[in-house]
Amino acid sequence: MNKTEFIAAVAQEAGIPKSEAQKVVKAVLDVVTEALKKGDKVVLTGFGSFEVRQAKARTGVNPRTKEKVQIPATKRPAFSAGAELKKAVAPKK
Repeated sequence: MNKTEFIAAVAQEAGIPKSEAQKVVKAVLDVVTEALKKGDKVVLTGFGSFEVRQAKARTGVNPRTKEKVQIPATKRPAFSAGAELKKAVAPKK
């Protein structure tokens, strides 16, 4: 499912026009992005949480030259699925 299909599904589920759903989806993504930029964690109980994780500096290898390359430390966005989402995707038998 791509973003356009996602917006159409949200519009149908909420019973609103696609233009409204597009505004809502954009607003949600903007809020999550801004929170992560500030270093905040976004928790949607049952669904999951978004947070920024610190990746340590490490040594990598350039596949063309086989030369060792130093990769600097960086921040990465991460998502952890919540219990309800996990249960919905892979229900226990």
